[in-house]
Amino acid sequence: MSPNNGVEPNIVVALADEDLLVQALTHSSYIHEHPEATQESNERLEFLGDSVLGFIIADDLYGQWPLLTEGEMTTLRAQLVSTKALASAAEAMELGKHLRLGRGEELSGGRTKPKNLAGALEAMIGAVWLDAGLEAARSFVVQALKARIQTVSDGGGETDYKSRLQELTQARLQVQPRYETIQQLSETGDPIFATKVIIGGRSMGRGTGASKREAQREAAKQALDRFAES
Repeated sequence: MSPNNGVEPNIVVALADEDLLVQALTHSSYIHEHPEATQESNERLEFLGDSVLGFIIADDLYGQWPLLTEGEMTTLRAQLVSTKALASAAEAMELGKHLRLGRGEELSGGRTKPKNLAGALEAMIGAVWLDAGLEAARSFVVQALKARIQTVSDGGGETDYKSRLQELTQARLQVQPRYETIQQLSETGDPIFATKVIIGGRSMGRGTGASKREAQREAAKQALDRFAES
């Protein structure tokens, strides 16, 4: 089934109610120009899918990373459900070319607009939830965001700590943080890395880890904590 041109969307999901799939891919601009359409726009499904997605990601973070704090989980969830992340996933699934758009939206590049793509993906999640329930929705979310989830899993939030520290130091002090890392050996002979982050000539945080990335992440986190206390 295709709402647009006879080509199946690149989505590994089967819905018993095909009308839900059509609705999930129907932009409000299409309804405005086609009042005779039997489906409504995807806005209500988008609203539902947003909540379902937030719950699934929160549950996944809570279960897989028991050492994360509430603040860290909130940050990682925001990364995973951002418009940028969802639009990227929707683009990989080729949702854009299957959207039903009004002529004006079509001419303005609506098939590649991040907001439209992210909204369509959230609407798809809502449709799967209504059609097949929580576990099917969870499977679809994991499939759609697999690459993004893996990035977060591998980095454990490292990119966010370092980027947040850089933004903060640039805004407050107009300087860039500098990391100094040395390799040491643990008592078992395994390599271990020790890092300190230098900001404006002062050591503001230290971290250790089995990799440079992990050590720098911990140093950036400690520096952020110190800024929060000041």
